[in-house]
Amino acid sequence: MNQPLAYVHPGAKIAKNVVIEPFTTIHNNVIIGDGTWIGSNVTIMEGARIGKNCNIFPGAVISAVPQDLKFGGEDSLAIIGDNCTIRECVTINRGTVASGQTVIGDNCLVMAYAHIAHDCVVGNNAIIVNGVALAGHVIVGNYAVIGGLAAVHQFIHIGDHAMISGGSLVRKDVPPFTKAAKEPLSYVGINSIGLRRRGFTTEKIREIQDIYRILYQKNYNTTQAIGIIEAEMEATPERDEILDFIRNSSRGVMKGYSGNY
Repeated sequence: MNQPLAYVHPGAKIAKNVVIEPFTTIHNNVIIGDGTWIGSNVTIMEGARIGKNCNIFPGAVISAVPQDLKFGGEDSLAIIGDNCTIRECVTINRGTVASGQTVIGDNCLVMAYAHIAHDCVVGNNAIIVNGVALAGHVIVGNYAVIGGLAAVHQFIHIGDHAMISGGSLVRKDVPPFTKAAKEPLSYVGINSIGLRRRGFTTEKIREIQDIYRILYQKNYNTTQAIGIIEAEMEATPERDEILDFIRNSSRGVMKGYSGNY
C-alpha cells in the first residue's frame, strides 16, 4: 500500500484492492477486506475488522475505545460485515470485557452522525438512520429500521423486521415485525410494508397480525396472551420467534398504544 497522504500502520492488514483516500488514519491491529473504500479523514483504530465491499465515508471513527468508565483498556474488537455503508461522522466503539466485541452485520446502512456504542450487536440488512444513538449492549435484529434521532437505552433488544419512528425514546424492547411510535414508545401495528418487500406472503402477514392483536388489542396481560397464542395459533417459526422474544425480554416489551400520553 502506497498512500502518501494517508497513514496506514505497518501492522494493519489491508487487502490489495482497498481504496484509502487522503488524510485517513488506520491504526495497528486492523483488518480490511477486499473491495472496501475508505473516504478521506476517516479514523480506523485498533481492533477494527471491516469486511468486503464496504464504503466508509469521511469523518467516521471506527473502533474507538468505549465511552464506558468501567473500560480497563482490555483488547476488544469492532467488527463490520460485508457490503456495509457507513456514512459521514458515524462513530462505532469497540467492545468491553462484557462481550469483547461490537458487531455490525452484512449489508447494513448506518447513516450520518449515528453512534453505535460498545458491545452492541446489529443484525444483517439493518438501517440506522441519521443521528440515531445506540447505548451499550443494544441488540438490533435483521432488517430492523431505526428512524432518525432515535435514542435507544442500554440493553434494549429490537427484533427482526421491526421499524421504529424517528425521534423515539426506546426504553423497552421492541418485538419482531412491529412498528413502534408515540411517546411513550408503543405498538402501532406491524411492519406490513417492509414484510411485503421482503417476500412475506399475505397469509403470513395476517398470521403475524393475529398474534399481535392477541398481545396488544384484546386487553389480556402478557401471560394470558402467551397462553392463548400457544393454545390457538399454529406453531410456526414466526409465532415461536415472537413468543421467545417476549419470554426472554429482560427489560420488558413496549406496551400497546392506548391513546393516553
